[in-house]
Amino acid sequence: MKIGIILQSNKPEHIWNAFRFCIISLTAKHYVEMFLMNEGSELDAIKDTDEFDISKKVAEFKELGGKIYVCATCLKIRGKKENKVCPVSSMSDLLKIVENSDKVLVFG
Repeated sequence: MKIGIILQSNKPEHIWNAFRFCIISLTAKHYVEMFLMNEGSELDAIKDTDEFDISKKVAEFKELGGKIYVCATCLKIRGKKENKVCPVSSMSDLLKIVENSDKVLVFG
């Protein structure tokens, strides 16, 4: 199954749980693409905590073949041009993710 994930939160627990779901989906042999928008575009600035090891989850997701993209406009609104975690993308790319996914989930 192809799963599209839209992450629009900068809350560590939301991010952590979104990546946990993505990782279990990848280990079950599903294809997963994630699009970061709104506050989710701040992913590269979210610090790990004792409860939420976000950088570890992101690395595991990528190692398993998960794909992540970030909204260029959301970055621009925040005064950023790039994200250290993934390539900058557009709404057209989000549309492609939605069109190509069997299921789309929104976290945040």
